[in-house]
Amino acid sequence: MAGNLVSINPATGTSLGSVPAATLADYESAAVLSLETAARWRMLPAPQRGQLVREIGEALRRERDELGKLVKLEAGKILAEGRGEVQEMIDIADFAVGLSRQLHGLTMHSERPGHRMYEQWHPLGAIGVISAFTFPVAVWSWNAPLAAVCGDTVIWKPSPLTPMTAVAVQRIVDEVMDPRG
Repeated sequence: MAGNLVSINPATGTSLGSVPAATLADYESAAVLSLETAARWRMLPAPQRGQLVREIGEALRRERDELGKLVKLEAGKILAEGRGEVQEMIDIADFAVGLSRQLHGLTMHSERPGHRMYEQWHPLGAIGVISAFTFPVAVWSWNAPLAAVCGDTVIWKPSPLTPMTAVAVQRIVDEVMDPRG
């Protein structure tokens, strides 16, 4: 894909703005970077990953009203639904923070003398999230914070019909993950 993605307000048909579209090379670069980052991210203890997800949730709280208005405009939802979608992101972040301290497995007796068996969860690596026009940011949140606390990185392919909400959420995440910019 080349050029720009134009965001159209579905209620009025007017242009809200545009963002540059990713190219195939951009996607390939993102995949390579995500895999490289996953090797380091998985080494950070889960409670520390959870703390970063907590900070993302707090940043979303601060931007809830503005982001909710953007969801309303770009996805054609009523304002209560736009804010509700952002609240869902916050709620999932809170859930993921709690999960970051509960990534435990079972221990079992072994048939072999002097041995024990146990479950230990390992990160998958890089995962992909594809979100639809109807839930431009909530679907991302159903996956990304949970993957993050589990030690996975996420490549997000948002709907081309709601690019501005994706950019807004990504900027919020970027500010938490790299406060130096």
